[in-house]
Amino acid sequence: MAKINVLDKHVAELIAAGEVVERPSSVIKELVENSVDAGATVLTVEIKNGGTTFMRVTDNGCGIAREDVPTAFLRHATSKVHHQDDLESIATLGFRGEALASIAAVSRVELLTRTADELAGTRYGIAGGEEEFCEDAGCAQGTTFVVRDIFFNTPARMKFLKKDVTEANAIASVMDRLALSHPEVSVRMIRDGKETLHTPGDGKLKSAVYAVFGKEFTNGLMPVEYAYNGVSVSGFVSKPAAARPNRSMQHFFINGRYVKSRTAMAALEEAFKGSLMVGKMPACVLHLEIPYQTVDVNVHPAKIEVRFINERPIFDAVYHGVKTALNQWDAPSVMKLHPASPAAPFPQTKSEAQTVLTPQKQETVSIRQVEPMQPEQKIPMVEAERFRAAPVQTDWTVRDSGAPSGLTHSFGADIRKADITGPEEEEPPVQYMRSGIDAAKEPPSPTVSEERMEAVQAELPLVPEKPPAKLAGEAFGTYILLERGDELVVIDKHAAHERMLYEELKANGEQALPQLLLQPIPVTLEKNEYAAVLNAMDLYEKAGFELEDFGEGTVLVRSAPLILGGEDVADAVMEIAGYLQSSKNDLTTEKLDWLYHNVACRAAVKAGDESRPEELLALAERLEQNPNIRYCPHGRPVSIVLKKRDLEKQFGRI
Repeated sequence: MAKINVLDKHVAELIAAGEVVERPSSVIKELVENSVDAGATVLTVEIKNGGTTFMRVTDNGCGIAREDVPTAFLRHATSKVHHQDDLESIATLGFRGEALASIAAVSRVELLTRTADELAGTRYGIAGGEEEFCEDAGCAQGTTFVVRDIFFNTPARMKFLKKDVTEANAIASVMDRLALSHPEVSVRMIRDGKETLHTPGDGKLKSAVYAVFGKEFTNGLMPVEYAYNGVSVSGFVSKPAAARPNRSMQHFFINGRYVKSRTAMAALEEAFKGSLMVGKMPACVLHLEIPYQTVDVNVHPAKIEVRFINERPIFDAVYHGVKTALNQWDAPSVMKLHPASPAAPFPQTKSEAQTVLTPQKQETVSIRQVEPMQPEQKIPMVEAERFRAAPVQTDWTVRDSGAPSGLTHSFGADIRKADITGPEEEEPPVQYMRSGIDAAKEPPSPTVSEERMEAVQAELPLVPEKPPAKLAGEAFGTYILLERGDELVVIDKHAAHERMLYEELKANGEQALPQLLLQPIPVTLEKNEYAAVLNAMDLYEKAGFELEDFGEGTVLVRSAPLILGGEDVADAVMEIAGYLQSSKNDLTTEKLDWLYHNVACRAAVKAGDESRPEELLALAERLEQNPNIRYCPHGRPVSIVLKKRDLEKQFGRI
């Protein structure tokens, strides 16, 4: 058995340092928290090369006395905790006394500090845990830390650092949280000689939010102010219309400390239930003030996770505070009924003017009554592909397209017709039956010559005859019902459309041409997600997005896949960013495949969307042309078949 030895002081300090200092952002976090605890109102952080070679933190706090400087770098040396009872009500951000010792053990540190009572400041140097010098220096009141060459004496740790831009964005994320947690402190960050953050320090949380996240994000917020059972909640939550696809922009602060609280997150999302679309998440910047003795912050090494004596007051305060804000600031617009004219009576018939409900202005729409088409009239049924291949140019004038007609398909679904005037002479309508689907469509041309019809039929490929399918209707706004022979085919329209779009994206790949947006869309991201997006610009381009770096935490979307709607572009970029940030392995093929999944899912027709019979028939036709499509990209079945015999058994007919 190996002999048990006591580790050398230097080795023990290196091991202990690994618990506190994981990367440059860990150093910045510990130093800026010390600055806030020292009463600083102005704080400046400057980094170079992602903080790996140079970090400087300057504040105007109370400073460190000359005789206390060497002691400050000893392990478990602190001015914030004196007795055991102090641990029960910790009111400062730092309290363990490990930060400075850990930082000095793995880097070269230079300290410049002066208190208000001292005439001369102190310049102190320490590297690898060993003191190098301690001398007088001229400086302003406050403290300046300069940290160089992190992990210079532990090259194994150096290998695990990421790219400079990633490490710099991690530091930027720390500074964002500090600025949001203490709006009374003016926070300034300089990155490779360029100022990237500067908050006014006026004590207003909204000013800090504006400086950190920009105008677009701030305009989508509504204030929260609430107190309940000794817990006060203040800050901002996003309006339902400004919700996001993930939780990356949910920021909770307890007694001025950034934390990740499942209780607060659950309360926030429960308050928004019924106000958000499925899959959307609210954003927030919420400050919770609670008695110090009711929370334990000494749970996580980074002090991010906390433990409550009783979680119920926290949940109730956040829930009711957010609910109150929703009721007050997200109330629906008041709708007023405006008559068509002051002297005119209320319209009684369809032919009279009908008034429109609007929250802003009066609008009168004149609708004339359209007589329904006689039952014996029919719409010509013509193959849609023929018109796409060789459109017929004819002058048409649409007089009215909104009145319902009396014409119905053979499956019993009402459609709308356009009252059209065309050439005076009309040939008899042409009827054409596509194999497999009994479709009725209104062609763009009123006349089709017999020679042209025969030519088109000759060009069509011969397909095996199948029992004709009829559209029986749509169930729950989601499932297409087709009657074919002795079978009832049930198609999930979202799953089918999603898989078709996914296959198209995969087939086109990098040859897919994105759609240039008329106005670029700014997307605000959390700093780590922002770094992930910058590292994956080529993946976005392959998926049809053209992105441009617009500054700290924001990208501009200039082009997007043609199949995406305008309202889905920003959500798609944010959701993909969250996936890229959480994906640890650099599996390019897998990431690109997930991008195609995301774009196809957002672009596909949604369950519950209103669809016309023609659209349902067109989707069924495309699905019939692609028999290999059986599952959506998420693995759900696209369609199922119910036999007539099975149904008759259920009803006791056989």
